[in-house]
Amino acid sequence: MTCEHANNALPKKYRSYFSEFKQRLKTHQGYDLGAFSIFKNLKPLATFSSYYNWSRLLIEVNRSLQHSQLFSSISKSFSEEEKRELIEDYYRPYRDGIQKKIHTYIKKGESVLHLSVHSFTPVLEGDTRNTEVGLLYDPRRSEEKRWARHFKKDLNAHLSDQRIRMNYPYLGKADGFTTSLRQEFQEQYIGIELELNQKLFAKVGHGKYLGRALYKSLQKNLDW
Repeated sequence: MTCEHANNALPKKYRSYFSEFKQRLKTHQGYDLGAFSIFKNLKPLATFSSYYNWSRLLIEVNRSLQHSQLFSSISKSFSEEEKRELIEDYYRPYRDGIQKKIHTYIKKGESVLHLSVHSFTPVLEGDTRNTEVGLLYDPRRSEEKRWARHFKKDLNAHLSDQRIRMNYPYLGKADGFTTSLRQEFQEQYIGIELELNQKLFAKVGHGKYLGRALYKSLQKNLDW
């Protein structure tokens, strides 16, 4: 289990670059509101878990090195040396550590189910996202598709008052950490991104209700 956008913190050496962008750090551009609380709630179910300590505005660990959004509009202004440092000191250690752990499981003959926990802003560029929970997977991968559908069925039972959609508000096969891991580990790996509408965390106690429902559904589907 991982959480790529758990925090909006910055390493001390880079804080001065963001002195004019403190409000932006508090928005969905800085981190995934509510995702870390759900990650911690589900963490006991995982045999291994990891989360990224720093804001996505520094470097985006959920994008490939070639992606145009690897660096934010702020960090794009960094020198080439500083960008290399971000890749070597933050990006690679996070992704490589998780990749190595998955490799140890697969080397033992096991298959890996990876749940990557995220949240999304209710409105983006004027468009309202009309769902509460999204499950992202690659529809070209049959086992991944079957697991996601089974998980959705259970979630519907526990969250009957919420809208749950597949591959929304993003496509599961788009550039991301799970996409790169699928390419690396092929059929021994199932990568699912859990996307939660940030409006769910606005109501007092609703995050705990959501966490309990997700825990029960995931627990039931771990051995499916």
